[in-house]
Amino acid sequence: MKEYDVIVIGAGHAGCEAAAAAANMGSKVLLITMDMTKIAEMSCNPAMGGIAKGQIIREIDALGGYSGIVTDESMIQFRMLNRSKGPAMWSPRAQNDRMKFSKVWREKLEGIEKLDFWQDTVEEIVVKNNKAVGVKTNMGTVINGKSVIITSGTFMNGIMYVGKVRNIGGRASEPASYGLSKQLKEMGFEVGRMKTGTPARIEGRSVNFKNLKEQKGDNEEKCFSFMNDRVVIKNEKSCFITYTNKEVHNIIKGGLLDSPLYDGTIKSIGPRYCPSIEGKIVTFEGKDMHQLFLEPEGENTVEYYINGFSSSLSMEIQYEAMRKIEGLEKVKMFRPGYAIEYDYFPPTQIKHTLETKRIENLYFAGQVNGTTGYEEAGAQGLMAGINAHLKLKNKKEIILKRNEAYIGVLIDDLITKGVDEPYRMFTSRAEYRILLRQDNADKRLTEIGYRIGLASEERMEKVKKKYIERDKIIEWIKMESIKPEEINGLLEKVGTRKIKQSRKLDQLLLRPEIKIKDLEKELEKVKKRCDEIGVMKEEILESAEIEIKYEGYIEREKKIAQKIQRLENIKLIKDINYKDMLSISTEGRQKLSKIRPETIGQASRISGVSPSDINVLLVYMGR
Repeated sequence: MKEYDVIVIGAGHAGCEAAAAAANMGSKVLLITMDMTKIAEMSCNPAMGGIAKGQIIREIDALGGYSGIVTDESMIQFRMLNRSKGPAMWSPRAQNDRMKFSKVWREKLEGIEKLDFWQDTVEEIVVKNNKAVGVKTNMGTVINGKSVIITSGTFMNGIMYVGKVRNIGGRASEPASYGLSKQLKEMGFEVGRMKTGTPARIEGRSVNFKNLKEQKGDNEEKCFSFMNDRVVIKNEKSCFITYTNKEVHNIIKGGLLDSPLYDGTIKSIGPRYCPSIEGKIVTFEGKDMHQLFLEPEGENTVEYYINGFSSSLSMEIQYEAMRKIEGLEKVKMFRPGYAIEYDYFPPTQIKHTLETKRIENLYFAGQVNGTTGYEEAGAQGLMAGINAHLKLKNKKEIILKRNEAYIGVLIDDLITKGVDEPYRMFTSRAEYRILLRQDNADKRLTEIGYRIGLASEERMEKVKKKYIERDKIIEWIKMESIKPEEINGLLEKVGTRKIKQSRKLDQLLLRPEIKIKDLEKELEKVKKRCDEIGVMKEEILESAEIEIKYEGYIEREKKIAQKIQRLENIKLIKDINYKDMLSISTEGRQKLSKIRPETIGQASRISGVSPSDINVLLVYMGR
């Protein structure tokens, strides 16, 4: 085979984004997967986005990645979560057709000229002079490459559990991969074990949906990709809500003796915020019920996913317990849920570019770094692909800051804090979340994507037009006055105090009860001005309203970020011997020696490094 610039191992969400990014930027890329029919497989629930995860998908899209575009082309429901809260908390989420999602991803990848594919299992990284220079596969093929990105998900030494039954594999009916983690451990990498799981899949024809609460999508035609103004879902599918009960809980308790989570078989830690149903029953013993969601697996299938019923219990216990849930009294299973243990590499061993510290030109992305979730994986894959390409071209690599993107928060958390359980992104992890809204990801990141050759010129022009129009409408709203007789009827209708003299429109928009859509509907001059916007109208108006309503908060957070950024600008000397700095606490010296932060700001976020330790470093750096 010819030599490649970038070899990507694994075609999950991380691998797909990595391969697409590097190839679209101009690198010759090879994507290696064990099964070409399982590209970007939705291993767990058939959904993209959610709390903070939706923001990540919009950031991937803004930079020029594919997750948002593929989601839009395969979704069967869309909802904007947390609408009752402030815009920093709004999070888009889509239900997807699982099979169509994978099909669309493959079509996108096959349309990239510089991207090749190879179906095989990688067993070894070829390393020369401490640099990754290729891979060796199960077929004995040696493929040369200037850089290698490992995105093997849960497949490294994966073991699946259903009660006492255990099967070797990385996903249901798919083999595990061997060799890589053993080789890397021998080379000095720390290797750990983590656990995750998935629920049973059931037959929709056996469910009594009449007894369940239906959850429809939003009426508004929204979407993930900034390249789409709206997406019309032709055959929208609903989700359904039901609950466990005491009888279900008693059956589950009776099956705990055969659960690998409680008989000592599984010793690794699972995701805190996505526990198994048996974990919920034990942890929240006093709770009589737990909410479950039935999610459709696709547009033309009767298969459903039971969100909230992840389990490693025996197949018999899972089946018996499910049949005591309202609406599932006659349920039929397609397959039981299972737990899976797999190898990962503690992420303090990688740089912010996702390149490993120990081996040059070797990158880790996705669940191998201890994360959980399609969105977190896709974001890491995108950044690994970007940085692998940039390094090969001797260009400055991209490190997103914590005030620039959730992706920046994600990677910084992994590198500086490490993980002791599967990492999942939440809005609460971002200290600048009012700056990192889902609506302004294009404003924050598209210029970066365009500058490095990933985001297209068409995308960049669309962003420019959007914000020119947004700023014009804001300026008009701030200048336009409204008389009491024009507005008091609306003010009374929405339950806010009337005005006695003319006011600027922006002053009225500051009231939480008033929305820009209300003004557009009730006031002819506002409607006329809004209609002048044309394309992207809804998106522009929403952005304008957020900027006006939250202007004070946004400016305050920007100033705080600028102050904190000063610490990020103080670079630490690479060869500092922290062990000799006795004024720093013992734990601080140990953590600093292990993680080797690049800046004072990064050092300040390491767990175990105290403010007094930071002061010592500042003095050492002449500050």
